[in-house]
Amino acid sequence: MSSYSANALLTPSLPITRKKKKTHVIITFTTSRSHVSPRMSLQQPLTAITKLLWGNSLPPQLLISTVRSTWSATWHLLMSQLAPSDPSGRYSRPPSQFPANFNSLQFSRQNPSSLHLYVALPCPWAHRTLIVRALKGLENAIPVSIAAPGTDGSWEFKDGAAPDGDTFVPGLDTANGCRTLREVYRLRRGGYNGRSTVPMLWDVEKKEVVCNESYDIIQLFNSGLNGLASNPALDLAPPALKERIEEWNRVIYPGVNNGVYRCGFAQSQEAYDTAVNELFTTLDMLDDHLSRCRYLCGDMLTLADICLFTTLVRFDLVYNVLFKCTKKKLLEYPNLHGYMRDIYQIPKVAATCNFQAIMDGYYGILFPLNPGSFRPTMPSGCEHEALIRPHNRESLSSVDQSMATHVS
Repeated sequence: MSSYSANALLTPSLPITRKKKKTHVIITFTTSRSHVSPRMSLQQPLTAITKLLWGNSLPPQLLISTVRSTWSATWHLLMSQLAPSDPSGRYSRPPSQFPANFNSLQFSRQNPSSLHLYVALPCPWAHRTLIVRALKGLENAIPVSIAAPGTDGSWEFKDGAAPDGDTFVPGLDTANGCRTLREVYRLRRGGYNGRSTVPMLWDVEKKEVVCNESYDIIQLFNSGLNGLASNPALDLAPPALKERIEEWNRVIYPGVNNGVYRCGFAQSQEAYDTAVNELFTTLDMLDDHLSRCRYLCGDMLTLADICLFTTLVRFDLVYNVLFKCTKKKLLEYPNLHGYMRDIYQIPKVAATCNFQAIMDGYYGILFPLNPGSFRPTMPSGCEHEALIRPHNRESLSSVDQSMATHVS
């Protein structure tokens, strides 16, 4: 709104019998506009209009009902695009469009050195790949480009601030020079018009999407690229534990990983109630199990632990508040919280956790869940200083080891 139109809107409420006072008010309003945000400059004339219409009273009931109905319809429209649901309002996550086909041995036929990883820091699914990439020592072999959420919810590449030590920060697309992840997907043969999700593994030479299913990518990083890894001896999915890892994944994915999204993206009270009960039933069971075991499968960190960790580290930071997972904070689960700190303190893991970027991504971009885009203060229990407190979970190990995961 221009200065002229703003003054015009204010004029009817100003006295016209004293020239000096009228001039004084207009000058004060115009001057103040240079010191306020665009949002505030819009709010000032709107506030003046509402006071003119109904003074200091609440808006008329008819207006409230109309706005509420309009917002409800708009909210359901936005949510249907952001988070597709079934007829009962339960969130239904779209499947990955490019799962890996290990049976066709596609990875062995390509040049592994041409792989490039695309991630975004708020995303727990992308976070998995960063952790396994770091623990296996694939940082030099698999370059990474880090996208940031745009105002429309898509992933964008932009000049980022200088990294704070080893912490990951958003930046440019160093493989293709694209402005958005959507543009990268469209470079593939035949193009692509579906959801442009992270993580995504890209073949630079073939200009092709290799895979955008997070679990397939971390399996590849764990055991398929040992020739390029600086820590090839580490195996996060040894054959002896494969069945137990799969069993835990069948519990963790629906109950926790996707469970928090089923709470936050529920579009009916019934869908939310069901999701939140299943989430906390699963967390209660996990907390009890971890009172006896250092990690899910015993003494050894596995891919199942990585998958659980990336949700837990976001729980009090985001899901407890924004996704209405409010029955308990993770801090109230002594074993789960200690377990999360245990993994956080493994060398190289903390560097993959950019909490400011995580909060910005959720609170700033998920408009239907947070229309004002206000970001709350970070909980003290989520700060780095709190997460590096002793966890004393070594006492649960049946073997004498100072660290279950050896990182070179």
